[in-house]
Amino acid sequence: MNTVRVEAGYLPGLAAADVQWQTLPFEQDGQRVDVAVPVLTALQMQALAEHVKRASAQHLKTMTVSEIIAVIDRAIARLLDPNDPYRRQADALLPIVSGYDAEMVRLGLTGFFKTFRAPQLHRFVAEDFANPKVLDGFQPAAKGGAVRAYGPQLLAHSWAGNVPALALWSLVCGLLVKAGNIGKLPSAEPLFAGWFARLLAEVHPPLADCLAVVWWRGAGDEDASALYAQADTVVAYGGNDALHAIQRRLPVTARFLAHGHKLGFGVVSAMALDAQKAPALARRAAWDVMRYDQQGCYSPHVFYVQRGGPVSPRDFAGYLAGELSNLQRRFPRRALDLEESAAVAKWRQSIEWTLPPGGADALIGDMETAWSVAYVDEAASLAPTALQRSITVAGIDALDEVAPQVAARREFLQTAGVAATPEELYRLAEQLGAAGVTRVSAIGAMSVPEAGWHHDGRFNLLDLVRMTEIEQSAEAAADPFASYEP
Repeated sequence: MNTVRVEAGYLPGLAAADVQWQTLPFEQDGQRVDVAVPVLTALQMQALAEHVKRASAQHLKTMTVSEIIAVIDRAIARLLDPNDPYRRQADALLPIVSGYDAEMVRLGLTGFFKTFRAPQLHRFVAEDFANPKVLDGFQPAAKGGAVRAYGPQLLAHSWAGNVPALALWSLVCGLLVKAGNIGKLPSAEPLFAGWFARLLAEVHPPLADCLAVVWWRGAGDEDASALYAQADTVVAYGGNDALHAIQRRLPVTARFLAHGHKLGFGVVSAMALDAQKAPALARRAAWDVMRYDQQGCYSPHVFYVQRGGPVSPRDFAGYLAGELSNLQRRFPRRALDLEESAAVAKWRQSIEWTLPPGGADALIGDMETAWSVAYVDEAASLAPTALQRSITVAGIDALDEVAPQVAARREFLQTAGVAATPEELYRLAEQLGAAGVTRVSAIGAMSVPEAGWHHDGRFNLLDLVRMTEIEQSAEAAADPFASYEP
């Protein structure tokens, strides 16, 4: 077996020889990657946090947002270059570590990185700030006076590893608000964040000490507490149990921004279901199911399909199954572990046991296929599938039926993919937004959010900053003290 050893993390100011390392092994198709992750003591973590805060105050906070965007853009340009060493390393090792098909990872990374180029990042900042210069200095306020935004001295990140390179979202956000950044690697994908930190240091050496990438197992111990004790703000991704464990470690003064489990779904109008449009729509829907095997928070679990079109909801389910079969040949599903296989089997059995004899309900695909499509001929409450390319298609009579079916999952709602006329889209969006949905996309774009999207309905950058205001009264009171005043 071919084995590659890689050192993960990024620890400015600490010598590798002074750090304890633990090996995380990964295997895929006869290839093995041994990832060495750093295990810091509480004192080392405290020293690292202080080092990053000092460096970011000296270098990062003195840059303009436009200068920071230019640096990120140069780093992203290298990641989009298939011949760059960092990109070649990502294309070679991330499929082994994540288990996903290599071509799926390559296409996914390219699409993901494209959302972090300079034009997209400028839009990203403008989405949260009417005047992005408030991140660089005091700017006139519409009500009078002036206002400025300050990012955290230290922003701590706890990343999830269900999708490769997911750490890039919050890390870029932290850089844009000029925070010192320390991120905790996920054990499931402990490589990309460290690579990106090294790449930024190469592209712009003054940033070399302004961020760090660490690791600990689970909720951590004294090392995690040492980091959280110095962080102004903590951004965390993962399951609710993991998020609660992090929250319990935080000082009461720390701002905690948690992103937990979410459920996505799609809605298809009868107007989108003629003989020409329906197969193409099913193809796009299949891509949303296939990408990273539904591991993203935006992945669909149910498609609600309206009756009354030339193509019935049951026929749409058949088209979707055919497209998933085609995609399996092009992008094979990753090998499942025992727990994942058992979850898929349990989900399939729960469907099979409820199938009425001679009814329209059906389970398409068998246990030998790497996908499953369940069709139910009535509106079904939104419920998670077993993931791993398992999806429910539910027939509905009217689009107005969807919001009541998903509203009970309000706290888990995020992305809804919609195929409908413009009039239907806006009517449906009003209903779904009131039910708790925070993002409405086209089907086929559910798993590729736009740059600057409001993650979980919140502001990516505004939630990280504090605003300082110079009130109009202070301006007026200062005038008499000017040297030019009599």
